[in-house]
Amino acid sequence: MVKTNLILIGMPGAGKSTVGVILAKRLGYHFIDTDLIIQAQEQCRLQQIIDRRGLDAFRKIEEQVLLGLNTRRCVIATGGSVIYSREGIEAIGRSGTLVYLQVPLAELQLRIADMGRRGLVMSKGQSFAQLYATRTPLYRKFADLSIPCSGLNAEQVAARIEAGVTLP
Repeated sequence: MVKTNLILIGMPGAGKSTVGVILAKRLGYHFIDTDLIIQAQEQCRLQQIIDRRGLDAFRKIEEQVLLGLNTRRCVIATGGSVIYSREGIEAIGRSGTLVYLQVPLAELQLRIADMGRRGLVMSKGQSFAQLYATRTPLYRKFADLSIPCSGLNAEQVAARIEAGVTLP
């Protein structure tokens, strides 16, 4: 299978959805946001799914969405928890380049104002800093390309991604 997709991974607040739309326009690709697919499929917000059904159920739904994607020439913005499903991340990784948007913790904390409504997949009592510490090595592990995003706007990040990938 030829890898024609660009899959954006990273922490909540890293700019995956914002950068993804811009990048898709620059490349003439389609844009997909897996969080929006989940919300449409489940007919409620991510946080409602987590609150009503729990983290494990949410992760299973997310994994099924990833496994069900059959796309070409798409920029795909994933949820921050995508790296918890090895099967899911490997499946989408076979269809494209996994691009990790690296944003320092302090910058992310400034970007995310209302964590309680955002649909963060984190255990009760877990801090955002702990979540960052847990996820960062996983993003690095699965990424084909890492883009340092600190101090850059979405257009600049999209340009760096475009310059850093080879497209078929």
